[in-house]
Amino acid sequence: MKQPLFTTPPSSICILRLSALGDVCHVLPVVRTLQDTWPSTQLTWILGKLEHKLLGHIPGIEFIVFDKNAGAKGYHDLRSQLRGRRFDVLLHMQLALRASIASMMVPARHRLGFDRARAREGQWLFTNAKIAARSREHVLDSLFGFAERLGVTTRSMRWDIPLPDSALAYALDAIPDRGKSTLVLSPCSSHELRNWSVARYAALADHAVQRHGMAVLLCGGRSPLELEYGARIEQQMRQPCRNLVGRDTLVEFLATLQRATALVSPDSGPAHMATTVGTPVIGLYAATNPERSGPYYSRRWCVDRYDRAATRFLNRSAGNLPWTEKIEMPGVMDLVEVDDAIEKLDELMLAGAPRTPTGA
Repeated sequence: MKQPLFTTPPSSICILRLSALGDVCHVLPVVRTLQDTWPSTQLTWILGKLEHKLLGHIPGIEFIVFDKNAGAKGYHDLRSQLRGRRFDVLLHMQLALRASIASMMVPARHRLGFDRARAREGQWLFTNAKIAARSREHVLDSLFGFAERLGVTTRSMRWDIPLPDSALAYALDAIPDRGKSTLVLSPCSSHELRNWSVARYAALADHAVQRHGMAVLLCGGRSPLELEYGARIEQQMRQPCRNLVGRDTLVEFLATLQRATALVSPDSGPAHMATTVGTPVIGLYAATNPERSGPYYSRRWCVDRYDRAATRFLNRSAGNLPWTEKIEMPGVMDLVEVDDAIEKLDELMLAGAPRTPTGA
């Protein structure tokens, strides 16, 4: 058992977690825990430009934006913003080498990272303290190892991302009647091989309308792939839907998720955004392991074909794969059948589509 780094509240903590959307959603309860336990401690969070659009308006946290696409200038700008400062501790929560190089710009007495076994991409070279070694944890649970190493053993499982009035107004237009069940489809991950087929999304959406009388919203970003997916799903559906792909901001999408009955999504940021506002997620998993990276409170509603994918594509059981192994191969998501997702949706609706905990 490692000794805690602090027995009294530190004056300042710097959190380094640049991306991605799902991962910063996992970090936020850790940050909320630190706020609740040590309210006088100054918290600074270095994060990416996109992630800042979702979280950057949260009060009580100083945010510093790091532009990973700016090359050397991004590191220079970060160094300039931190010049003359020194933190009691840096929480180096990202394993990418890019993030480790950025960590060198952060002056801190303690530089806390993952244990040696989990410190991939040489992260251990950039830290002088480690969290306790554990294995086969959900990503969110692993991040709480940082709080525990500091000496904080309680958890505040809350997100409380503020939603501006403009976002709430957008969501009210998207879902005007909360008395009518609404299913949001966010069909695309940033990793294309995690995406389900257009035809299967359309079949599931038609079932939601016919069987449960649900309204269906198609949501997503502005990339050509997402716009194409939305248009093709809308074309292939036999029932009506509303296509909002590419029309909202991140906070408008979050407000829409808050009003929705459920979300359908592959392993992607929206699955974790929905968790922050208590909306249950029907996750579609084969390329990745939902026990590691699924929506934290909705794993019971996930279609889990990860073990089947391991056997089919790697000739090994999931239990014999490294915990972080991804099976991002052509055809892997075909292991998720339409009936699998329909079964989960029917179960969720039969249970009353219960909201998931938000700590609010």
